[in-house]
Amino acid sequence: MKKTLYLLGSLAMIGLASCSKNNDPGTNPPVNPPAVTKMDVRGKITKDTHWTADITYRLRGYVYVDNNATLTIDPGTKIVSNKDSAGVLIIYKGSKINAAGTADKPIVFTSAEADPKPGNLGGLVIVGSATGNGNHAVLEGGVDTEHQPFGGTNDADNSGVLQYVRIEYAGKAVNPGDEVNGLSMYTVGSGTKVDHIEVLRGLDDAYEFFGGSFNAKYLVAYNNADDDFDFDDGYHGKIQYAISVKDPAFTDNKGTSGDISNNFEVDNTTDAKGYLLTPNTFPLLSNFTAIGPNNATGVSADYGYGMRWRRGAKFILANAIVMGGQKAGLDLDNDPTAQYYIAGTSGLKNSLLQAVTSPYKVDKLATAGLLDAAGLKTLVEGRDGTKSFTAAADIMLTDPFNNAAPNLLPKAGSPAIVAGKFDGSLSDSFFDKTNYIGAIDPANDWSKASWIVYGK
Repeated sequence: MKKTLYLLGSLAMIGLASCSKNNDPGTNPPVNPPAVTKMDVRGKITKDTHWTADITYRLRGYVYVDNNATLTIDPGTKIVSNKDSAGVLIIYKGSKINAAGTADKPIVFTSAEADPKPGNLGGLVIVGSATGNGNHAVLEGGVDTEHQPFGGTNDADNSGVLQYVRIEYAGKAVNPGDEVNGLSMYTVGSGTKVDHIEVLRGLDDAYEFFGGSFNAKYLVAYNNADDDFDFDDGYHGKIQYAISVKDPAFTDNKGTSGDISNNFEVDNTTDAKGYLLTPNTFPLLSNFTAIGPNNATGVSADYGYGMRWRRGAKFILANAIVMGGQKAGLDLDNDPTAQYYIAGTSGLKNSLLQAVTSPYKVDKLATAGLLDAAGLKTLVEGRDGTKSFTAAADIMLTDPFNNAAPNLLPKAGSPAIVAGKFDGSLSDSFFDKTNYIGAIDPANDWSKASWIVYGK
């Protein structure tokens, strides 16, 4: 009978041997060693390493890929963690990850528990050598001192490939405000390939990008407790085709921090650093569909906005659908953020917007009369061509608030079935020029592909 073993990663290359009871190989055929199907991994990986789909790899605490090593992970490989250690895989700068799954064989990071819970897994962290603005001095989440610094000068830096990867039950809160997210990217450069990623049922943010210039397509955030797309420290990449879906009852423990959970939360720098460090956080985004709780029964009081742009952030979000935000749909938070919108540097363009209370909010301004909600509405709906709706049903998506099985496909006659606009910075060749608004092509619903999981 085939036995299942856990081997320590450091013992992976040691052969196993067996012999007969009478220790006489001449009279008894050799017995094959038991197959290795599970392996523990801990500490550092300092040379090129290959993980294969016939073995399940269990992260024990923090695992660092270091010393310019490349970790290659085959399609269909499973990487797991138990709640006693909340394993974190960190690809440190100079090293690479080559995790190229496929639609039918995604690479899956998940819980090893029989009853999986958010936080059983720590998360995946990739650290590159692109530029950031120094807002965060070190990596979050309790990493060791040797691996805390990040940032560099090479915006074309290459940290490898992350493709068809699913991250489940992540999130490790070391201290308040010091957490590991589902996927954390620290100053990762544009040479890195990132597409077809899902982060689900995480205890903190789904995605947090600290500086860097990498681009991405096809990102899914499903039922994560805090923010789904959190950009800061000068992130200045491009993203197209992304989904954010919120579980109305699930937020992380905010305590007395005053924090809230949002579909988007984007910052440049903290209050103490004056908001204006460069490079400025300035994502270029198109074709997102973001679904908030929409005041469903049992909704958590800690839900906030569809979009919270604050602390000196700039942004372009175009051809998007944002609906179901609790406190507002679009919130501009502080003077520099509002000034960038007034000047046209930032914009919510050619999009569809709905929220429970009000589509628009402006707060925490120091300059009286700079901008209010009515003035923001005029800019968004006049200059930027976005439409707001009182009722979510008027956007005419098929079943967006069915959390167990969301259907984001536009119905016939939906205002989402119009040509996207890709002018200015969005004319870049990175962006596909779509004939629809939102993440989902009415003629080709990629959100139903086998690599995406709902219902957790």
